[in-house]
Amino acid sequence: MAERGARLLVFFTSLIVLRFGGADKGSAIQEFTPFRFSVEPVDTLAVRGLPAVLNCSAASAAPVRVEWKKDGTFLNLVADDRKRQLADGSLLISTVVHNKHNKPDEGVYQCVASIDNLGTISSRTARLTVAGLPRFLSQPEGVSVRMGGSEMLSCEVMEELVPFTRWERDGRPVELDARVIQLPSGALVISNASQTDAGLYRCTIDALGPPKTTEEAELQVSADSGVEEKLETLQGPVSVAKVVGESVLLPCVMKGYPVPVIRWTFNDRSIDEGHERFTVIGGGSLQIVNLTEEDAGIYVCQADGGNMTSEIQAELTVHVPPRFVTRPSNTYAQESMDIIFECDITGSPPPTVRWMKDGDTVIPSDYFRIVKQHNLQVLGLVKSDEGFYQCLAENDAGNVQASAQLIILDLASSPAERSGPAPSAPRDVVASLVSTRFIKLTWRQPAEPHGENITYSVFYSLDGTNRERVENTSGPGEMQVTIQNLVPDTKYTFRVVASNANGPGESSAPLTVATQLEVQVPGPAPNLQVVSVGPASVALSWERPVNGNGDIQTYKLFYSEKGQDSEQDMDVTGLSYTMTGLKKFTEYSFRVVAYNKHGPGISTDDVTVRTLSDVPSAPPQNLTLEVLNSTSIMVRWLAPPPGTLNGELTGYKLRYRKGLRRADAIEISTSQLLQLIDGLEKGKVYTVRVSATTVNGSGPTTEWIAAETFENDLDESQVPGVPSSLHVRPLVNRIVVTWTPPENQDILVRGYKIGYGIGSPHAHTVNLDYKQRFYSIDNLDPSSHYVITLKAFNNMGEGVPIYNSATTRPQSDPIDPDIDFYELFNNPYTPAPDPTPMLPPVGVQATVLSHDTIKVSWADNSLAKNQKITDSRYYSIRWKTNIPANTKYKTANTTSLFHTVTALKPNTLYEFSVMVTKSRRSSTWSMTAHGTTAETLPASAPKDVTVISKEGNPRMININWQPPTEANGKITGYIIYYSTDVNAEVHDWVVEPVVGNRLTHQIQGLTLDTAYYFKIQARNSKGMGPMSDAVHFRTPKAEPSDKMSSDQGLQVKPGHPTLPEHGIGSNMDKPGITGSRENHILVIVVIVSVGAFTIIAVVVGAVLCTRRSNSHQKKKRAACKSNTGSHKYKSSSKDLKPPDLWIHHERLELKPIDKSPDPNPVMTETPIPRAAQDPVEPSHQIQELEESVSTRRGVRPKIMMPFDSQPPQPVISAHPIHSLDHLHHHHHHYHLPPRGYLHHQISLRAPASPNTHLHRSPSAESVRNQPAAPEPPVAPSQPITSAELQKTEALIKEEDPPSINPPAAHIRPTHPLKSFAVPALTVSAHNPPTYETALPSTPLLAQPAPGVKTASIGTLNRARAPMPVTVPNAPDQSETSKMLDMTYETDELSEEMAHLEGLMKDLNAITTG
Repeated sequence: MAERGARLLVFFTSLIVLRFGGADKGSAIQEFTPFRFSVEPVDTLAVRGLPAVLNCSAASAAPVRVEWKKDGTFLNLVADDRKRQLADGSLLISTVVHNKHNKPDEGVYQCVASIDNLGTISSRTARLTVAGLPRFLSQPEGVSVRMGGSEMLSCEVMEELVPFTRWERDGRPVELDARVIQLPSGALVISNASQTDAGLYRCTIDALGPPKTTEEAELQVSADSGVEEKLETLQGPVSVAKVVGESVLLPCVMKGYPVPVIRWTFNDRSIDEGHERFTVIGGGSLQIVNLTEEDAGIYVCQADGGNMTSEIQAELTVHVPPRFVTRPSNTYAQESMDIIFECDITGSPPPTVRWMKDGDTVIPSDYFRIVKQHNLQVLGLVKSDEGFYQCLAENDAGNVQASAQLIILDLASSPAERSGPAPSAPRDVVASLVSTRFIKLTWRQPAEPHGENITYSVFYSLDGTNRERVENTSGPGEMQVTIQNLVPDTKYTFRVVASNANGPGESSAPLTVATQLEVQVPGPAPNLQVVSVGPASVALSWERPVNGNGDIQTYKLFYSEKGQDSEQDMDVTGLSYTMTGLKKFTEYSFRVVAYNKHGPGISTDDVTVRTLSDVPSAPPQNLTLEVLNSTSIMVRWLAPPPGTLNGELTGYKLRYRKGLRRADAIEISTSQLLQLIDGLEKGKVYTVRVSATTVNGSGPTTEWIAAETFENDLDESQVPGVPSSLHVRPLVNRIVVTWTPPENQDILVRGYKIGYGIGSPHAHTVNLDYKQRFYSIDNLDPSSHYVITLKAFNNMGEGVPIYNSATTRPQSDPIDPDIDFYELFNNPYTPAPDPTPMLPPVGVQATVLSHDTIKVSWADNSLAKNQKITDSRYYSIRWKTNIPANTKYKTANTTSLFHTVTALKPNTLYEFSVMVTKSRRSSTWSMTAHGTTAETLPASAPKDVTVISKEGNPRMININWQPPTEANGKITGYIIYYSTDVNAEVHDWVVEPVVGNRLTHQIQGLTLDTAYYFKIQARNSKGMGPMSDAVHFRTPKAEPSDKMSSDQGLQVKPGHPTLPEHGIGSNMDKPGITGSRENHILVIVVIVSVGAFTIIAVVVGAVLCTRRSNSHQKKKRAACKSNTGSHKYKSSSKDLKPPDLWIHHERLELKPIDKSPDPNPVMTETPIPRAAQDPVEPSHQIQELEESVSTRRGVRPKIMMPFDSQPPQPVISAHPIHSLDHLHHHHHHYHLPPRGYLHHQISLRAPASPNTHLHRSPSAESVRNQPAAPEPPVAPSQPITSAELQKTEALIKEEDPPSINPPAAHIRPTHPLKSFAVPALTVSAHNPPTYETALPSTPLLAQPAPGVKTASIGTLNRARAPMPVTVPNAPDQSETSKMLDMTYETDELSEEMAHLEGLMKDLNAITTG
């Protein structure tokens, strides 16, 4: 607090200096700009065809630009000739347009005011509602009332038309008073009737154009006969919601004799009728004026009619519009400061608050936070944060807004304005104390403070962001500060700025410090127990954490309802708590977190408990009665709303009775949603009600619903008669047809058949349900004459048709208007049983909620504008998917205008349609809406996983699989896991990712004769699916013989730098063949079985005899050259000669040979490095390379081919790999070769090709099993000292265990025919020459230290033993030149190479046998 106070003191001191003392310097602080709405739009009811105005006016000294939004989108008034903006900013709609299919003016409007270069504010929102056509939903009926009694005349209209209705008696307006009242529904109530009330009454809709009236209904007043009359409820109270300050009328109209006495109670207390705000009018209705919040509650109307009583209750909800307790205020601030805009709101229901900046919604983030419920905190201000901030609050009763301006001041004075120099940067800024949630910084005074009373400001930000926050020291001279409320294990960047009387100085260098991990927080609270103690309450208890790490300040209790993502929390100070207000029979999850001064500790495990069950809290929905015949009624209903069962549903109780008597009701128990009641009497009225039951008992019942059985059953012994009327309404592309049923209602009608066509009614036929009374014939041709026929049918056949004709309108006519069927066909009034047809729902929408849930919503044009359902209609929803094509529809019923369809398949397209049913009438199915469920994690693993060994390469396998059965989305890749231990943890398995939807993958570098286990899991955009079962596979025991024969090694025993005594090309140096003898015998047997062995042996024998004589002479020449030590050649491109061509040598591996004192050397599994040698000149190496190529021809047949004269390209690289065992024996004899030599690459010539390149094996196993040795930094041509070599030796021994084989260079073959030449690395042991290489240097492996050089080409970590290799001499210059002069045709060369390849395969098979 002291630091924050000091920071504010410095800021406001600077502010006062600039405000009052800055005039001398010509600078002035920016003033706040008054900017507010003087008039805001309000909710408006508009009339179709008349103008409407939404008022808005903004007040400010600066020019204001006003714009309008509708439903969140700015209006383009330039393109709309019906809307224009008035001078004060109000919006004028010259003519309101509104019809069934086009409602462009109805919606939510908002006024937006802007000042250029300053900011924007938005007004409260206002809803514009358009009144429907003046229309009566029903006609009043004539009634009779006793003297002194009460009666009601109904006038059913749309809710928004009620304010425009009035009553007339005998053509004169009815005057309303306490005895004669008009109910909120529009009905007229006459109480304490007298003869003066008799007359003809009609209801009128006025002020919406020409007055529209109902038919007249006669009210008769009869004398009191003294006969008792049963108590009848004409209109009871219904639950209603009102806003504070409004008035409400709760109707309670009862009829009977003696005249019933009506009393009202409020929350079980009698209402004092003498209260000035409570009045009983109209014989029993309760009127409350100037509503307050305390008026909300349960009101009960109690009627006492002598022998009968009645009670009807209703709930009054009082809403309170949002109101500001604290408004946000204008604020000055400085960059990097933290500010809070306060916004305290009250209202009922609690308002929702959102913040806006310059008209854009503020999204909470790390720097914009909502604190203390509604306040907005901005951390680390930057200049772009300037502008107008608005707090907007909204609930069901209304919405309000308040704004405030933020101005960010630049308090830093320019050098010209300063009276003296500012301080230099603070020195030695360090983090002296680092914790999990705070960091303490210290520093030293600047080298040049330029004054006394130096203050410091610490600017800090999250690493990688540019939004800084500032913290000032507590006083002048203080050189430390503690930054609080940091996030554990997070990097922050700090800098310190010193300030003197002349202003802030230079900034210190940024310092990045990471907070510690959270280790000082409390442990979990042990022994958390949760017990359900009631249908809506649970009791929780726990113990203090064992490791509290200090005093526990509070406990936070987290709980969430099962299936809900959001989690709620509350603070608890003790070790127990009883939570109430939970949902009945609902499963909840609870956990507890302890807090100390460092913050939240470790959470307990979740504990799940279900609240106790209770009786249902709501009755079944949508109870309907359908009279099937004269003796049976079908009763249907829906389950209570979700969340109101409060337990496991055990069934339903249905009670029915004859007439309206309260006694002798019959009860039926059922578990179904329908029940057939039969055995009833003809022509009698029966009433039915239903309640749901749980193990705790029965819940509330529905209202009594009445139905009357038929006097006689309908006749189906003859066909129906002709329909009584047929009306047509031609439009451009359709004709609307309506009709009434046959006049003889005693004959059963099962449906209607419409025929139509141009000139003939038999071109097209449509069958319709018996309940339908209208049909729209669509897709017709304009300006065409259609003949239409309609006939009814039943099981006996089709009745007599009725004909009509119409000509469609021309194409030039406007779009088909909105049709009011009642207005079209109600004049003259026809005695149709159902004048208003059931229209199908419109605007069906499918909103995807999750991977298995879609919400279907729609609108019903047969309802009032507020879409409130007040009758017994219900809606049927059907849905299906088209995969497979024969999928059947699934259906569900609901009484609301939406339904949530669950248990759908993920990532699947569904189609939905809706139908409405009321009594015995149903609409057709609506137009379909489509929705595709979202993706989710794959629910099954890849299937049919198979592992196959790669032919010719046992270290490589192909793994194949099929996609998962339940992919639940588009597969984006697979993850392959493999290990040698099937029981290993998942994180210990080797991972191979596969991108895309490929179903095969290759894995290389496996170990021979090893059991592997493979698993695969699929992934899509939502994540990973389950793993497949482990698949077992064992690699072969040995590699193919033809491949093993190409892997040769050269070993030299340490201490013997020269070649073996037997000389190059002796029998001891012949390449060995690895592999089992049984395999070779099998090869021989196969060759003999084919019958080609004898022929091949003769051919090969002749070739060998010819080549052996040539190789003898070459070996002699090579021996002479070796003894003379002629190494005087200089390296040049002319001395490099192309190597000979060797077949099937895809990989060549050179390894040291163990030269033991015994004349018979022993081959070992682990290669022993040869003695360290001095480096040689490149020309020397190339000469020996050429000699090696020549000598090799004495071992294998020589195959040469010409090359171009283009520059050679490197295809093989051999790198020196140093011996760890030998280093300490010979380090005093050697000098470190130049760095260039360590990376030198011995290159062999190959035909010039742009595709020639080097490859290094990317095998993951090689990298894991054999890390590369580090390369010491060495200056070229400088000898190394003994101390440096020992230091290098120690480093190598520490990092590279001696058991690990040295790495080898890898070569990827680019052609089946490869040419390799093995250089003979014979070097001098003394006086290594200094040289500069002229060959390209491309290091493949890092070199740890100078020493023995081992050339290795092939796979890393070969399991087989190394084999010796002969190193022959190079051929004579003349012979090579002759070969280079030879030329071949391309086809001839290819044929020859293919022939030689087959020949060498046979030769290898023979020689290895």
